[in-house]
Amino acid sequence: MTAEPVIYVGVDGSWRDTGALEWALQESMLRQEPLQAVHVIDEDVRHAPGWEPAAVDDASMELINDVQKYLDESPGDLDHEVDLMVGPPARKLIDAAAGSRMLVVGRRGLGTFKRLLIGSTSEAAVSYAADALVPVVVVPSHWRPSDHAGPVVAAVDETDDNTDVIEFAIAEAAVHGLPVRLLHVWDLPSMYSWDAMNVAGLSEQWFDSVRQEVENIAAEWQNKYPDTPIEVDVRRGHEVDGVVTGAEESDAQLLVVGSKQRPRLMSMLLGSVTRGALHHATCPLAVVPVRVPVGVRGEKK
Repeated sequence: MTAEPVIYVGVDGSWRDTGALEWALQESMLRQEPLQAVHVIDEDVRHAPGWEPAAVDDASMELINDVQKYLDESPGDLDHEVDLMVGPPARKLIDAAAGSRMLVVGRRGLGTFKRLLIGSTSEAAVSYAADALVPVVVVPSHWRPSDHAGPVVAAVDETDDNTDVIEFAIAEAAVHGLPVRLLHVWDLPSMYSWDAMNVAGLSEQWFDSVRQEVENIAAEWQNKYPDTPIEVDVRRGHEVDGVVTGAEESDAQLLVVGSKQRPRLMSMLLGSVTRGALHHATCPLAVVPVRVPVGVRGEKK
């Protein structure tokens, strides 16, 4: 069976541990679409003091041969391929995956909090991906889908167009046979006080109003996709903490957030929710480019 490769996955020397290749391989088998694995040799590393370019190249060839063998021995009859490139890793990965269904990359943890290393290939790839309109799935170290049983969680904002985020979440849920949970986290504007709101008896009324807005969004999508159960989770509090905690408490198998296109000089600046989820999410995170009309540049996500 042959098909155009539409799922790309970045691999490096830690490919056996990051979980990215396993996640991408599962996605490939469920969709019956071949994988294109890519390893990028960083040109700066090849010429760094103490490194011999030939040694770096030899190690890279050994790596891609090992990955190709692993893919050849995987179940199914899809033709998976491995490619070797040279250059800035994040940019090369995004350029290779342009026009594809998604790019999958790994995330190595840092201690208990499993933080993303600042300036890592994963974060840089997400930053570039918004302009390239390529969804990027970031898979944490040692992630195994079989250890989890939760839904696909989509972080939504009642003030934004959530179409791209929800469509991606529903497509993933359908492939994996999971429900979608629309997660919205809200808080009072800084000019208000929760004490004053409680005294006035307005906090519950405000919460009910917000929940009704999200339920209306869910109902619209449920009518459009009746075969995929769509749930609602509305929380009050800090947006990043609420999104990460909501995904953890639901044992999410995938958390989906949006990332808007930004002017060229701001292209490496991620919104607060996206950046916070990149640093702290404990499940695979899909960052979906959100198409923004010309002249409209939101900064939250």
